Amino acid sequence: MHLAYPAVLAALLFCTGLYGVLARRNAILVLMSVELMLNAVNLNLVAFDVWLRDTLHSGQALTLFTIAIAAAEIGIGLAIVLAVYRNRGSSAIDRLRDTAETDAGAGTADAGADGHPATAGNVTAGDTTAGHTKNAEATA
Repeated sequence: MHLAYPAVLAALLFCTGLYGVLARRNAILVLMSVELMLNAVNLNLVAFDVWLRDTLHSGQALTLFTIAIAAAEIGIGLAIVLAVYRNRGSSAIDRLRDTAETDAGAGTADAGADGHPATAGNVTAGDTTAGHTKNAEATA
């Protein structure tokens, strides 16, 4: 088996994944592109393991470890994207960057009268003082 074929295929997969990470704005598509890059690395590990004819099969063992790490990464990544989508209504990366910048600054257009970011009726765990203020106003 020639080493050039899997190496070229892995390079194409890695470049495609890198393009997806840099060009896409949807967080789920970025995660899929990262997985594509990890699969390119796995292909290289297995190809070099076969080419070197290592008796310990360390390339295959490292590939199994990388697959386990990738599965955990995609699970955690999708959970984060789902939580962000539920809270913000979008999984666009540009909007997440803009939200992070506006949360850091006080008195922005997105902030409410009390200086907290405007939400769609959701009170977060850090917003307990605003909830007490609203309850006090309702009883008065």
